[in-house]
Amino acid sequence: MRKVILDLAVTLDGFIEGPNGEIDWCIMDDEVGKYFRAFRASIDTVLYGRTSYQEFGNHQPDANSPQEVIDFYRDINQMKKYVFSRTLNTVTGNTTLVKDNVAEEVNKIKEQPGKDIWLFGGASLITTFVNQDLVDEYRLSVHPIVLGGGKALFQDIKQRIGLTFLKAVPYTSGVVTLYYQRTTA
Repeated sequence: MRKVILDLAVTLDGFIEGPNGEIDWCIMDDEVGKYFRAFRASIDTVLYGRTSYQEFGNHQPDANSPQEVIDFYRDINQMKKYVFSRTLNTVTGNTTLVKDNVAEEVNKIKEQPGKDIWLFGGASLITTFVNQDLVDEYRLSVHPIVLGGGKALFQDIKQRIGLTFLKAVPYTSGVVTLYYQRTTA
């Protein structure tokens, strides 16, 4: 069965965005870029919340963007997308809107043939997935910076989720990617 993977960058103090939504602290050097290209090759589906979808779901970088950014959006924009929102009424392209029954819909998606599934976010959707125990694997790339404020990764979590450590991969930039899988009972 396919896995839902939460893969994202986080600061040492647990933030996924700065106080003004900034992500300029994310390091994307050659090593991290190589990891991210391999990750993209392992998935074929992306899960978004409304805000993340509206901001990134159909983004087209301009021609002057770095090649890594152009390649990222080319790959992601070709994948199957699901947007979880009660307020959004329309989506475009290869995108399905999910308004209700999150766990039921996610389990249907996981049963379909294909590669693994990326839980892109945002924070509210991540909270929903964690609270409904829908994340199979956590891959957190911890960046060597303390922001002191911003949007926290884990907010309003209702219960403990047991995790099993798989591995840690350090990069020369100071980024460390931590791999955990959900502990099954």
